[in-house]
Amino acid sequence: MNIVVSIKQVPDTTNVRIDRSTGNLIREGIPAIINPDDLHAIEEAVKIREKFGGKVLVITMGPPMAASALKEAISQGADEAFLLSDRRFAGADTLATTYTLYHGIKKIEEKYGTVDLVFTGKQAVDGDTGQVGPGLATRLGYSLIAYVTKIEEVTPEKVVAWRRLEKGLEKIEAKIPAVLTITSEANEVRYSPLDDMIRAVKYKPESWDADLVGADPKKTGILGSPTKVVRTNIPPARAGGEIIANNLPPEETADKFIEALLKEEAVKLLEFMEPLVEGDKNG
Repeated sequence: MNIVVSIKQVPDTTNVRIDRSTGNLIREGIPAIINPDDLHAIEEAVKIREKFGGKVLVITMGPPMAASALKEAISQGADEAFLLSDRRFAGADTLATTYTLYHGIKKIEEKYGTVDLVFTGKQAVDGDTGQVGPGLATRLGYSLIAYVTKIEEVTPEKVVAWRRLEKGLEKIEAKIPAVLTITSEANEVRYSPLDDMIRAVKYKPESWDADLVGADPKKTGILGSPTKVVRTNIPPARAGGEIIANNLPPEETADKFIEALLKEEAVKLLEFMEPLVEGDKNG
């Protein structure tokens, strides 16, 4: 069973800063990491390979520095890794990204045979669209299970998984080949085995450009991206809550806490009653 895992290198969101004059993300000096959900996608693929055999083949689109993310994927247990890197891929929205990844996956099929499963993370922390997995399923003509929290069964013909919905979980069965988008609930990412870590240090991912994968440059990168960012906004900072001194005796702290709650509820009640009182006056 061949499993392709599509990953993305993203800025470490714990260090993200925003240019308040432009609203743009400041990337300079911010370390790059594998998108967190993608780590769980790799882990899930490795677990399936351990049970059924086959290969875990990781792919990403990005600049040459994204090779470090692929080396990390190798340390996590992936068999091979492929970098789609070309200046013509730059500035891609999700439509152009899935077009390029689709051609990368077809190139992998030329080397390794049929791809049975494609895993992605649920969504990337920088774009936050969650569109790449469904877009790949559409282009490949594969079944799709999104927001996977648990893979219950895998056979050569089908995959059975649980996925998260707005109001709970749903068990769903899909024919293979299939695309699954994996959430962080699906597993715990294990520490990398020493042998895989040593292999990753020496590993050099294959790098493919548009010509090698047979992609039309007019459909990649900014040329193939109809999405335009019109404006970005920074949410206003939330006001801090009231702090009750922690150096008071427990009884006094509790009294102040209750007093604050009653005061807040009284304000809400007054806000609710004001229109009613005005209505009575006008009536």
